[in-house]
Amino acid sequence: MKIKNIRVDERLIHGQVASVWTNYLGCTRIIVANDLVIKNEMEISLLKMACPAGVKLSLLSVSKAVANINEGKYESDNVFLIFRNVSDARRAIDEGLAADVVNLGNVSHKPGGEKIKNTVSLQPLEIEDIKAMIEKGVKVTARMIPNHSEDDVAAYLK
Repeated sequence: MKIKNIRVDERLIHGQVASVWTNYLGCTRIIVANDLVIKNEMEISLLKMACPAGVKLSLLSVSKAVANINEGKYESDNVFLIFRNVSDARRAIDEGLAADVVNLGNVSHKPGGEKIKNTVSLQPLEIEDIKAMIEKGVKVTARMIPNHSEDDVAAYLK
């Protein structure tokens, strides 16, 4: 198994993920890891419809995703791992997910947030989560689509 990309994107599977990223990365499986998504039947149905044909889909809690990955359950797959929020990504890393890079794709602006890019606005707790991931040796980037530049988020946090 190779994790081709770890992405934080509030929209989960959408046009850019389904048609651009998945093809660019050559992914054979998308894993959506979020504790609330797996309890929402409507969202599950929508994600199944949005998943590209021929790509396997796993909808899992954060802990189950980490356990399955660490147990080698997806050995034959090129995996695209998607989290809905920064805290889920940090939690996965804290629970033992090996990650070199976490890409922030879309983190929408909320009151009190600090906009670092057009598609990324961070709340104070998200900034703390990012700093914790960086301290563990994870590079956190902001990149919407593959042909955009990959900006190191650490540069925005100084």
